[in-house]
Amino acid sequence: MPQPDKTFRDLSRRDFIKLGLGGALAVAGTSALAACNPTTPHAASPTTAHYNDPHNAIDGAMLAMPGFDGEIDYEANGFNPTNLLTDFDYGKVSTLSNGQTLREYNVFAGVKAVEIMPGVMYEAWTYNGRVPGPTFRCTEGDRIRINFVNATPHPHSMHFHGIHPGNMDGVYEPIPPGGKFVYEFDAEPFGLHLYHCHVFPLAEHIARGLYGTFIVDPKQGRPQADREFVMMMTGTDLDFDGENDVYAVNFIPFHYDKYPIKIKVGELVRVYLVNILEFDPVNSFHLHANFFHYYPTGTSLTPVEFTDTIAQMQAQRGILEFRYKFPGKYMFHAHKTEFAELGWTGVFQVEG
Repeated sequence: MPQPDKTFRDLSRRDFIKLGLGGALAVAGTSALAACNPTTPHAASPTTAHYNDPHNAIDGAMLAMPGFDGEIDYEANGFNPTNLLTDFDYGKVSTLSNGQTLREYNVFAGVKAVEIMPGVMYEAWTYNGRVPGPTFRCTEGDRIRINFVNATPHPHSMHFHGIHPGNMDGVYEPIPPGGKFVYEFDAEPFGLHLYHCHVFPLAEHIARGLYGTFIVDPKQGRPQADREFVMMMTGTDLDFDGENDVYAVNFIPFHYDKYPIKIKVGELVRVYLVNILEFDPVNSFHLHANFFHYYPTGTSLTPVEFTDTIAQMQAQRGILEFRYKFPGKYMFHAHKTEFAELGWTGVFQVEG
């Protein structure tokens, strides 16, 4: 893995915010960012487009979040955050001799160069070639079988949150390069869970991308929602100095700002929100011009809070439900503004 040059290492996170604000530093930042790339498909260009938009600027003042000019080659990446929102994997379904439903999944860990911002490549460690990994979905009581293959030069594992035997916990049996392992357990309790690699150094294995969401639906189900979205709050340490340089939901900074999530007035929207952020202790979610019902860990069908902002420590998760009363364009973002300015922001485009 090529190492970043001194120029990039010398940039603070606050410097990085300035990159988004354009100006002379943006030029220096562009080359610095490109320097950390294994490959640079095209020039990165931190944008001033938002601010040059007459609808967003007053006498040159900057009224919207930063962003980046240019496009990411999602076809080359092999995944698109817009599609990941609703990509639920129910597995290969069959019935065991005792009548229990079996859901079987094939998972491989890999190393992949991912374009995380236009022109900026990052060496991600992936489950099934994507970040986050697949969203496994099942019903409480189902038998889950994961056929795991480690196709990387590093040892890895899969640790599932939930209730299962100790030898299925993915902690004390790291899978060596080229190795295989079958995880098998019953899905319990119902709720919103996650999985991730549990091999030392754990923070790096998670921050590089080895994580995903595991949804266990209650046997009686939940009320029918019109839209369901999976969002994993993440950060990426581009220069491997133990601090995040950019933030996002579903890995790509500013993606849902550039490509708003379209919903309709009155629709019941359900968001499965997971915080898998490393290197920062707490993350948050704030919804504009609305309130939502919040179900921590999704293990109860009764919400505990009606709010517009929640905080989650690492690995905390919860289900959000809301409807929009009016059409329009509404932000959602981390309410730690530094995270938002560095990429953790998005938009719901509500249509009448």
